[in-house]
Amino acid sequence: MSTSHVLLGLLAAGSQHGYELKRAHDTRLPRAKPLAFGQVYATLGRLQRDGLVVSAGQEREAGPDRTAYTLTDQGRAALTGWLAAVEPPMPYVTSALFTKVAVALLVADLNAARSYLVAQARAHTERLRELTAVKTAPASSLADVVAVDYVIAHLDADLRWLRTTLARVADWHREVHP
Repeated sequence: MSTSHVLLGLLAAGSQHGYELKRAHDTRLPRAKPLAFGQVYATLGRLQRDGLVVSAGQEREAGPDRTAYTLTDQGRAALTGWLAAVEPPMPYVTSALFTKVAVALLVADLNAARSYLVAQARAHTERLRELTAVKTAPASSLADVVAVDYVIAHLDADLRWLRTTLARVADWHREVHP
């Protein structure tokens, strides 16, 4: 995720200060990792340095001064370019799940690998149930449903892969130990 571009996108709706941007991120991207305040302000500093945002004034609401930021024309162009760029599929497998299964198989302890695969499949199935409940809850927002659909699709793919791997391990074990 490009924090810079997400903040530019949030600023496209109008001027906001760091606290509002953090709250908007966490609300509008409900299944994304929440942003830290330090990350928001550091990113705003870089965006301002690069001419993509400018200070739109300060306000004080029962606390310290808060600087509001707004997009520049250059910032709007950067956002438009980012949104138009197609994301390439990931060239490498960077999943902790894949790495753990691969290492378990390298160790050649098939019983441990099978136990891990079964336990992981159970955990994925349980998470799928939880997310399906969130998706069908009456209070779910469109952002929640879209985010949950994304997570469910990935969990489902992982679960299919876990089951396929478990079957391959069983087939291999039968071939090696008839």
